[in-house]
Amino acid sequence: MEKVTVSKKAPLKVLMFFTSIILGIAWAARGSFGHEQGAFWAGAVGTLALVAVTNRKDWLQKAPVLVALGGLGWAVGGMMSYGVVLSYAKGNDFVNVFYGLSSIALLGALYGFLGGGFFALGLESNENNKPKWAALISEMFVGGFLFWGLFIYQLEWLMTPPRSELWAAVLGAAIAMAWHFYRHKFYKALRVAAFTAIGAGFGFSFGNFILVAGGASGLSYNFWNIMEFLIGFCGGLGMTYAVVTQEWPRSAKVSQKSNWFALVIVVLVIPLINFAETFTDKKLGKIAAIAGIENVEGFITANQIVGLVIIAVTTLAAIYFWNKYKRNREKLGSSVIPWFTFGLSGFYIVFVIIVNGLYFRGFPIGDSVTLYFPLLFIACLLRFVIRNKKVVFGTKKGNKLSLNNFLLSVAVLLIILAIIALVIINTVGVDTATKRFV
Repeated sequence: MEKVTVSKKAPLKVLMFFTSIILGIAWAARGSFGHEQGAFWAGAVGTLALVAVTNRKDWLQKAPVLVALGGLGWAVGGMMSYGVVLSYAKGNDFVNVFYGLSSIALLGALYGFLGGGFFALGLESNENNKPKWAALISEMFVGGFLFWGLFIYQLEWLMTPPRSELWAAVLGAAIAMAWHFYRHKFYKALRVAAFTAIGAGFGFSFGNFILVAGGASGLSYNFWNIMEFLIGFCGGLGMTYAVVTQEWPRSAKVSQKSNWFALVIVVLVIPLINFAETFTDKKLGKIAAIAGIENVEGFITANQIVGLVIIAVTTLAAIYFWNKYKRNREKLGSSVIPWFTFGLSGFYIVFVIIVNGLYFRGFPIGDSVTLYFPLLFIACLLRFVIRNKKVVFGTKKGNKLSLNNFLLSVAVLLIILAIIALVIINTVGVDTATKRFV
């Protein structure tokens, strides 16, 4: 008699930590690139991790499109400025500190809402209810423009002076997206967006607390990078939880042209933009000066060639494997997509090493980049643990987002931030006018 093999259920916590570690690393690496293109790359890597770990055939069939959507959603928030807002948490009065933590939570939530929302809309798209992308983008643009004009030019609610106040435009776009999801009954995508927003908002604000506490400790460490890691890590926790704990209809197929276009955007276009913005003569020249390189021009050229070669190899490898295994979905899910997740993460980290000149000064424990590889190894172990286990969706009753539960989550988050504010002003807080922390 033939033996029947029963797949064990993949633990939700392992799924959550796998995605969150990958997204956390990517968002920390994003600190070396910045702006929309850096956020796109980080969001794409984190989204790819979630597609890989859930291993659903209908999602794997359009993995490049889903990854590009996730990257695009996280990229929208890249236009926001937050450096000035972080300084409020260094104060010694409750109102300023709480305001700073709440503002940072809002900015993190906007990153997560748009990132989780765009990605989940691709998941929920089915034959009976396909997204109206033109309408959605138009509504988001109009909403962003109206909120930006109202808050900044009419009410003059300036959060980040003298820097860009585009947080108001992103807020308007997020509200327009939420309203669009609700009207067109994309309740699952709305739930994912909300949970990702709560996670990323908490991660960013708690990371701000770590930044302040770390600065007060006197330790020489890149606590800023820990804050960046936490927005991705906590956002990944919320996004994965929301995806796995609800049932999904069979996702609509996309054309191969769409997949190829999205793949090229993710592995070639975005890396090239990041390359152009970071592998500059000025930045590489500073590394050469620190390392004592005499032939500065030759050093710059060599590093730029290495960067371009890495992009070319990654692009060719991605095209080769996607073309070879696009008809063999089992192997695609079990090997190609997971390993491509680690490959794209490693690719991102190597770029960070080059643009920061770490191969000259080594990998000291005090440098946060040193932790990227151990964290990536932990993610590999988590993937190994669940490699033959089945992901069971819908472990929670109800797929529609409850407004009461969402508002309760926001209230709990604000209470936590109030407690953190009290801790700061009674332990490590200082008057920002002293400029003790930079």
